[in-house]
Amino acid sequence: MNKNTYVVIMAGGIGSRFWPASRESKPKQFMDLLGTGKSLLVHTFERFSSIIPRENIIIVTNKKYEPIIREQIPDLGDHQVLKEHVGKNTAPCIAYAAFKIRKLNPDATMVVAPSDHAIFNETRFHEVILSAVEKAEKEEVLITLGIQPHKPETGYGYIQYILDDGSEFKKVKTFTEKPELELAQKFLESGDFVWNSGMFIWNNNVILSAIEEHLPDVYEIFQEAEKDINTKKEQDSIDLAYSQCKNESVDYGIMEKASDVFVVPVDIGWSDLGSWAALHEISEKDEDNNYADAEALLFDVNNSVIYGPKDKLIVVDGLQDYLVADHGNALLICKKDDERKFRQIFGEVKKNKGNKFL
Repeated sequence: MNKNTYVVIMAGGIGSRFWPASRESKPKQFMDLLGTGKSLLVHTFERFSSIIPRENIIIVTNKKYEPIIREQIPDLGDHQVLKEHVGKNTAPCIAYAAFKIRKLNPDATMVVAPSDHAIFNETRFHEVILSAVEKAEKEEVLITLGIQPHKPETGYGYIQYILDDGSEFKKVKTFTEKPELELAQKFLESGDFVWNSGMFIWNNNVILSAIEEHLPDVYEIFQEAEKDINTKKEQDSIDLAYSQCKNESVDYGIMEKASDVFVVPVDIGWSDLGSWAALHEISEKDEDNNYADAEALLFDVNNSVIYGPKDKLIVVDGLQDYLVADHGNALLICKKDDERKFRQIFGEVKKNKGNKFL
């Protein structure tokens, strides 16, 4: 294993599109959505720990989730859990991790991954990661993984690359965020677009230079905090840094502006598990294309998701393309494929009912 390679797992989201199962007290990355007895975070950690030293895997999360993380992965060192007091999107998260890693190892290469994705072809995934790490060690490039699309998905970002002579690493041409259906169909037909996976590989010093160039305010804020990293003052300095940062994604803030950006188109059995519809797509279904993770009786129900506790019988009649999700103190019944609606529903619950049901 390469001791200069570090993995940063981003685990601070609240999974609002998986409400009511995903709650602010325990978001979806800490849940066993695949029915394996392990949370999505544990799957992600173990996926990397087979090719990267365990002590080189760092999890960035909200402070309140540290106890859950340490319960699910008990042997983590103090340096392996970086705590945000408030989420400010991916750019501050990656900046904090990069400054932390520079203190730990000035020769490091960084792999960044979300905590809540499913990858079913791990052999191919490992091959791609190791190949990208090797390139990042030798060249000043920013690399991302692009998922080969199989449908005109409107919920993902797209990356267009320059067609070349067959190199594994494609020069990125454009980024497009969540296109309308007609445009997504054109992307699919063109053959030079992939889905943006949200996974990145780069030399740690290269990403720090990119942050300094494209997000100088973020760089200066964390540079000021750097002197306190690995001391007792670290958390207070990081809290102050986050309070000064704007909400900024690494995609918009850096990847869309940088020049030496490459994408590796891959087919790794990937799902971002970003919605109930995504869970339905990858799960085993009955003869009517229903996925049920509940004690359920279904009558004239098709292409639906039924989710609920095992000690309550859920009887559903006459629904098609629906979600019925019963969890804790909330029950949600709605069309399962309208992902944009889920964020609206979550927002309305928060606005009208407060945090009691979140």
